[in-house]
Amino acid sequence: MEELVKRINELARKAKTVGLTEDELDERNELRRKYIELFRASMRDQLDHIKFVEDEEK
Repeated sequence: MEELVKRINELARKAKTVGLTEDELDERNELRRKYIELFRASMRDQLDHIKFVEDEEK
């Protein structure tokens, strides 16, 4: 995940300075898609492991 974010940031900096090639644009879009997918999976996992105290008291 760390390497993914690092590469996304590299491409973002390059996009702001000199621009991206068509291949780099495709790579950036794919990396962003993967990042969002991983983020959602992580968030879903965290939510699945939440225990409500009110439910345990019954």
